[in-house]
Amino acid sequence: MSYLMKLSDALSKEELRQLREKSNLKAGITLAWNWALIAAAFAIAIIWTNPLTILLGILILSGRQLGLGIINHDCAHHAFFKSKAADDFVGEWLAGAPMNISLAAYRAYHLKHHKYAGTPNDPDIGFVKNYPVPRESLVRKFKRDLTGQTGIRDTLFKIRKFKLSRNWKWLAFHVALLGALTAVGAPWAYLMWWAAELFIYPAIVRLRQIGEHGTAIDRTQLDARLNTGTTVAPFWQRIFIAPNNVNYHLEHHLLASIPPYNLGRMHRILKERGFYAETDCISHGYGDVIRRAIRRDEPAMVAAE
Repeated sequence: MSYLMKLSDALSKEELRQLREKSNLKAGITLAWNWALIAAAFAIAIIWTNPLTILLGILILSGRQLGLGIINHDCAHHAFFKSKAADDFVGEWLAGAPMNISLAAYRAYHLKHHKYAGTPNDPDIGFVKNYPVPRESLVRKFKRDLTGQTGIRDTLFKIRKFKLSRNWKWLAFHVALLGALTAVGAPWAYLMWWAAELFIYPAIVRLRQIGEHGTAIDRTQLDARLNTGTTVAPFWQRIFIAPNNVNYHLEHHLLASIPPYNLGRMHRILKERGFYAETDCISHGYGDVIRRAIRRDEPAMVAAE
């Protein structure tokens, strides 16, 4: 492989300063957008109740469950609001609690991933180390996800580890959600949250993980262009699969201090300046991610963009 451009050659110090700049307005809009979609997912199913609106609501909810997890992730990096206190509050209460994620515990875990990405010490390496995989293996993985096997397994693990002193915020969220839906005369809609988390969310998380590191050129290398990938996703995929610019994962690994709402701009600048020119580290939609996840000697899985 020929010379790889350095990040400092592609971005000036002033550009880096601008990209690192946090915006309370953009962070607030991102947070509000996620919760508005959650409310809309329930609303469309409650107001126009039929199997299609319920399914659509479940699909939206699963994407926003990941969206809340991503906000928790960004707050863990102190890369969301200008104030660390605001990041800590939002990450713990408004993003982490619904997904039963402790901000402090996640921060300690996740920073190890950045420090050791792609190495045997990477705590996330087990999710992606075997990719690419045979087509049949990939189908089996998604089948387990979409039939609820993965989600039920993970939920039972949470229940076994449940401690009121540690998990009461998660419990309080579910009590509040059930109470709110009961108040509007639709307690049945509470099951939509669990349908999303048990049957759709695991598949979305798996697809996200594959796009981030499963399609990497060489996970053993330190250069993020080799051990991490970015997915340029159309709008509909960003609604259902890749919320809050999580698809720009390569850019996040280049500089974890860049707020998520600036990652798209960073990607476009770097692409224009040839930063990615020597590496095949960009996927174009999650159909492309799936194709890259299949071994080259295996027949390609057809996935419409």
